[in-house]
Amino acid sequence: MKKYISILILFLTISGFSAAINPDSPEAKYQAVQTKLQTGWGTFNHKSVLSHVLLPEGFAMNIGIKLHQNNADNYLKEAYISSRGPRPEKITPGYKAYDGSYSDLTVEWNGVKFRIESATTDNQDLMLLVTPIQNPENIPSVILETGMLWNRSGNLELEGNVIQVKTKNRNLTVRSTGLQGKEFLANTSPYLAVKFDQPVAFYTGEPKSLNQIKELVAKRRSELELKFSKYGEFAPTYQAIQSVVGWNVIFDASKERIIIPVSRLWNDNFGGQYVLFDWDTYFGAWMASMECKELAYANAVEITKSITPGGFIPNFSGSYGNASFDRSQPPVGSLVFNALYKKFQDKWLLEYVYDDLLKWNRWWPKNRDNKGLLCWGSSAVEPPLKSDGGTNEWQGAAWESGLDNSPMFDKVPFNKQTHLLELADAGLMGLYVMDCDQLAEIANILGKTQDAKELKERGEYYRKNLAQLWDENAGIYKNKRTDTGELSPRISPTNFYPLLANAPTQGQAERMIKDHLLNPEEFNGEWMMPSISATDPAFKDQDYWRGRIWGPMNFLVYLGLKNYDLPKARGVLAEKSNRLMMENVKLNGYIYENYNGITGNVKDPAEGKRMGDNYYHWGALLGFIKLIENGF
Repeated sequence: MKKYISILILFLTISGFSAAINPDSPEAKYQAVQTKLQTGWGTFNHKSVLSHVLLPEGFAMNIGIKLHQNNADNYLKEAYISSRGPRPEKITPGYKAYDGSYSDLTVEWNGVKFRIESATTDNQDLMLLVTPIQNPENIPSVILETGMLWNRSGNLELEGNVIQVKTKNRNLTVRSTGLQGKEFLANTSPYLAVKFDQPVAFYTGEPKSLNQIKELVAKRRSELELKFSKYGEFAPTYQAIQSVVGWNVIFDASKERIIIPVSRLWNDNFGGQYVLFDWDTYFGAWMASMECKELAYANAVEITKSITPGGFIPNFSGSYGNASFDRSQPPVGSLVFNALYKKFQDKWLLEYVYDDLLKWNRWWPKNRDNKGLLCWGSSAVEPPLKSDGGTNEWQGAAWESGLDNSPMFDKVPFNKQTHLLELADAGLMGLYVMDCDQLAEIANILGKTQDAKELKERGEYYRKNLAQLWDENAGIYKNKRTDTGELSPRISPTNFYPLLANAPTQGQAERMIKDHLLNPEEFNGEWMMPSISATDPAFKDQDYWRGRIWGPMNFLVYLGLKNYDLPKARGVLAEKSNRLMMENVKLNGYIYENYNGITGNVKDPAEGKRMGDNYYHWGALLGFIKLIENGF
């Protein structure tokens, strides 16, 4: 830790900060985490996975391809793995080390197919090995474009066949193993161009041969594979999880932080800098914690510190101060921080976020309670805070649930006076009681016994009230209309969330599993679990939350099962979840935002892109379940 504090002091000095900082404070320790993450090479530029950036300098080495044929789209400059609409490039993601030591991906674009591998040396030089796999008749050029990102200062100058780079902290020489060609590009910074008829490497540091670089790249790959090997037969599952998390790590220059948005594409959809969603971001942190404490801390802290003036973690926090000031999302923050503490034992992390988590916990009963039952809602927002269109409306409440178009909410009225859906939600009740239980544990760890007492009492109150939603005839908890008193006939995975609250008895839990979860007519089909029962008329829609399979739903149900003696149900859910994810990974490397509940996407991979993002990190929760079930 002393090493990281020294780095922090250097970083603050460089950044112009001179105020004394208590190195033992949670704030200083968290800044040390961010400083460590912002030191070295990575694909931090959210605009392109072909852009390799050195932090904290902000110097970038960007790979591009220039075609030599008549084609309006003749220069590949930026590239995403994920897309919801058509894009000219297709990327198959490969390995991604969290520390920037190795990465691998394959790109197809306008008749060109090539592989890019990156590796770093012990003294933090970067090697980019670019290998052609397929070329058009007219051989293109591979371009190495350099630049300083985010208005960071530096001087770049082409001197013969090398580019000299001078920044505040470091001088670099950028070289290539190929002969410099003549390409006249309207780029605004120095670049190298090499005929792409054979492998070429671009690198920093002393001169090296292509074979030397190939050996280094192969060594770094082997080192990463050795880390994967500790997961045994589940190494491919873990590798897929690390890759989808790793490829979505970016640097948010607007707030000078490393974060893991759900995918690069969504950053553009929310203003062009970044977007963090509530439960998505917490779950991304938990997955990152398997091998990288710092990334886990960064993601969990940054979404928590986006708490709104209203006292809740928002549905989304995006560029330019935009956020969902009217609504929150599923309260899973305490669950994740408790898991991080149990793994790493850093009490300062809990101290840093505790007050925010407590505010959020207290916010729910004040704003989402209807006579002792909790309902999703959307509050009225006063200027100068901005609305995104769903404020104090049915849609805003559906967005708060995280289940944007779930059939559970069809024809359910929204009450503009209470700002609530007229539906007591079994899923929200289960999640909230779990949050009370988890936060009470954290309060006890921090010695806040009075808060722990308050939280336990509040949890018991709502746990007791959950009994009002138990349907003895159906053998499951159901949502209840607060305007008519009727139980909803619709059943979703959220109806199992009371397991998270330890609300049902063992006997009730067994009935829920036998009659519903393991019922092949409802949730235990070939692909598991659909977001609405397969017996529901909306299941056939296969439209977002109307029948498709979502990683977070499976994950939360699995965590609920772990509270009970239900080994068969856990095993079935873990096996089928992992199979769904890995069958798709084997096809194209993708981890989808959601999956078709009938086909599992495997019979029509393109459909997975039409119905959601094809490289969205919470889809990897499907494999995470399997790893947890097997003791990792």
